Amino acid sequence: MAIVELVMPKMGESIMEATILRWHKKPGDQVKSDETVLEIATDKVDSEVPSIADGEITEILYAENDVVPVGTVIARINTVADAGFATTAPVAPPAAQEAPAVVREETPVSHETVSTPYEAQFVTSGARFYSPLVLTIAQQEGISFAELEKIPGTGNEGRVTKKDILNFVEAKSKGLVPAATPVAQRTETPAPAAEQPVSRPAAVTPTAATNNGVSSQPASAPVSTASYGGNVEIIEMDRMRKLIAEHMVRSKHTSPHVTSFAEADVTNMVKWRDQVKKDFEKREGEKITFTPLFIEAMIKCIKRFPLLNSSLDGDKIIVKKDINIGMATALPTGNLIVPVIRNADMLNLVGLTRQVNQLANAARQNRLKPDDTQNGTITLTNVGTFGSLAGTPIINQPQVAILAVGAIKKRPVVIETSHGDTIAIRHMMYLSLSYDHRIVDGALGSTFLSAVAQELENFDEHRSY
Repeated sequence: MAIVELVMPKMGESIMEATILRWHKKPGDQVKSDETVLEIATDKVDSEVPSIADGEITEILYAENDVVPVGTVIARINTVADAGFATTAPVAPPAAQEAPAVVREETPVSHETVSTPYEAQFVTSGARFYSPLVLTIAQQEGISFAELEKIPGTGNEGRVTKKDILNFVEAKSKGLVPAATPVAQRTETPAPAAEQPVSRPAAVTPTAATNNGVSSQPASAPVSTASYGGNVEIIEMDRMRKLIAEHMVRSKHTSPHVTSFAEADVTNMVKWRDQVKKDFEKREGEKITFTPLFIEAMIKCIKRFPLLNSSLDGDKIIVKKDINIGMATALPTGNLIVPVIRNADMLNLVGLTRQVNQLANAARQNRLKPDDTQNGTITLTNVGTFGSLAGTPIINQPQVAILAVGAIKKRPVVIETSHGDTIAIRHMMYLSLSYDHRIVDGALGSTFLSAVAQELENFDEHRSY
């Protein structure tokens, strides 16, 4: 009997764990190579994990809603030639591999900022493990460690899952959980140094935190105990909306936001697109929108002002040589996701159009891969799609800038000509740039924004594509 171990895949540089959403297979089921075995979720995207071999599922090591570090064995597959006649009894792993628990204790350290009471108790004296996600929720909801230890765990080996702690928070908000009583300070002998959590560099700030980092919201944030009178409807946030909310609050806590505005006459660009869109679709098989044209203008200006394509790590400014443009995309659920066009400066207009369309369609159909949302260096959001004239977008951490483009509207505008001023009907659009004032000063932010507006105004309506 040949046993293959299925491990939690690494979903990107900054992703250190994932939540198991649903198992498609159970012990005893037959599975083919590349067939979906389970669905998982990170703080960025949901994904499917395929089988790595033909055979029979003999053992599943984690339950749904468990949070599992990457690289941990989550299932075992019997790959004997005639797996249909193989026993379905769980197979004992070799001694050297018997240890999801050991793997969990060696959870990779990311640049997170965790308050001392939680960090110091990452693994308790009773060897009860708490994942970074559970600790984050506890910190945000003001749950003391004494309360955390009393929560019944439904996960593997009695571990507290995300669902367990969220149920506790809800019960506490309704007054169904008695207030925690003060507990004496622990006096147990400290664990050996080799077992202590690795300390974070003091110079690291929340800006350098990975995409699954801990929110900088204080641990003492009050839990809502409001009662709702009158005719109301209470809607529970779904998982993605909670993550979006956490990211937005973290960004505001991390970066001092400044927003500058500009106006652009995009008449030439609108006319050009109207002239070529039918031929473009016929020739390239893709519909051309304004988004790739906006991205093209951004790329030209980023090359002139590379500091807008950077991030901050402590007191170090990390200027990115790759230009990876994130494009905020609205989902049918009303949630938002930001797929990334990698090396956008290496693509021509046709290539940008293909990438924009493919990523937008994949996002709306929930087919984005984890890497599709990683390593963005600057973001574009088109608030004009929904009729807004302008917006003040929130920076997508750890980036330092996000550009918003508003709706294109016809307006009477004063035009300067060699024969004097005249009034004409033009296609006008507002642009806004939110930027991190720790790195980008008003002069640089406004200059970059004006440069993008000028690129759009000077659009060559006789160009080819």
